[in-house]
Amino acid sequence: MWAHYKKTFFGMQVTILLVTAGIFHYFGQNVLMTLTMFGMMQIGAVVGALWGSRLRRKIQGNAAALPLQR
Repeated sequence: MWAHYKKTFFGMQVTILLVTAGIFHYFGQNVLMTLTMFGMMQIGAVVGALWGSRLRRKIQGNAAALPLQR
């Protein structure tokens, strides 16, 4: 999971920063809403990395097996 998170870390953090800045300006500089959205996006990034690594493991595990063993 951490290997997948490390690969996507920089791009994801830049995206989160840009979206957070957009939320901050669009909603009238509401700091509480901005921090809430920032936290939710960070949690989503970690959960997405967990899900992506699990999905990759399942796909690679099935591809290595013989057709009758699946």
